[in-house]
Amino acid sequence: MRRIVSAERPDWRAKAAACGFGFHTIDDAPYWDETAYYAFNLREIEDDIEAPTEELHAMALDMVERIVRDEAALARLGIPEHYRDWIARSWETRSPHLYGRMDFAYDGTGPAKLYELNYDTPTALFEAAFFQWQWLEDLLAGDRLPPDTDQFNSIQEALVEAFGSIARTIRRPFRFAAVRDSEEDRGTVAYLRDCALQAGIDGEFIAIEDIGRTVDGRFTDLDDRVIGCLFKLYPLEDLFQDAFGRYLPASGLQLIEPPWKALLSNKGILPLLWDAYPGHPNLLPAAFDAGGELPRGWVRKPLHSREGANIAMHLADGRELATEGPYRGPCIRQACHPLTAFNGHYPLVGSWVVGDRACGIGLREDATLVTRDSARFVPHVILEEPRGILLA
Repeated sequence: MRRIVSAERPDWRAKAAACGFGFHTIDDAPYWDETAYYAFNLREIEDDIEAPTEELHAMALDMVERIVRDEAALARLGIPEHYRDWIARSWETRSPHLYGRMDFAYDGTGPAKLYELNYDTPTALFEAAFFQWQWLEDLLAGDRLPPDTDQFNSIQEALVEAFGSIARTIRRPFRFAAVRDSEEDRGTVAYLRDCALQAGIDGEFIAIEDIGRTVDGRFTDLDDRVIGCLFKLYPLEDLFQDAFGRYLPASGLQLIEPPWKALLSNKGILPLLWDAYPGHPNLLPAAFDAGGELPRGWVRKPLHSREGANIAMHLADGRELATEGPYRGPCIRQACHPLTAFNGHYPLVGSWVVGDRACGIGLREDATLVTRDSARFVPHVILEEPRGILLA
């Protein structure tokens, strides 16, 4: 694994605008960054990322089977009682799911270590599936990479195939929803709508704030039609706290991602996985946090947090790091396995699972050990002998 300095394409911003990638710059800071790329060899991809991703995915699904039958585990995950039977039914009926992302610490040496599962509302999808592939094709066409250069990226093909495989199970009318004012979320949803259309599935967009409710507790679009199936880029745990949330279990609304995904996008799954598979090479020791002083060599994370918010880290050398944010409530502890610096850049590998198979990666890098919402997305390649300037 190498970080290689690379010149930007002179027209990449115009290409981003042409394909709807409007969030390539956020708050005047770059989000998409092609001034460098990460190069892996094929063994690193196949043995260290792809195979563990599929194994961990199977383990995670096995954990859902255990948790839905265990009231104590549901309580430890902070699942409100009102939603537990609904979640269990969605698993027992195998309500269809689409995708997820695992976040790994990996530097080309030793096993990749799972930081967390993003299995309900994973983002960084469009840039991983489409824009970094376009970047690769442009560099190949310009003879800026060896002709045998590849990328671990069949995410778009997998999404279209996955939509096709669940098409008959989707209740109509089908709607895609995201927060109205989030350009990134709307961009992600627009991309998923396009993938669904390629699979022959039509679904209109609706802002999550515009969804209505009938007197008998069903959910409607702006034309007062009862929604059959809703893809929502909105966290399930937030829906649980919403005033309308209590109507979900009896509403008949089909959700993608389904309710059982709430068990996997909860950091409490990490200690449960460690208890079930102690010593697994791709897992970090983890436990539910009892509060108090954080010992050296551990990280504290809320059950529900995103973008590196509300993380406390006590490194083995005694240094302490903490991030601010809006997330509160119960936490877990996870063994501290710091990201490796590549010339001051700390990459986190996001490994995508679509239709139950590993199909690609995207890397975000930060200037600190915590990958925050200000982290940059950097493309990658598969290249046995990278050329360019190597930064260790």
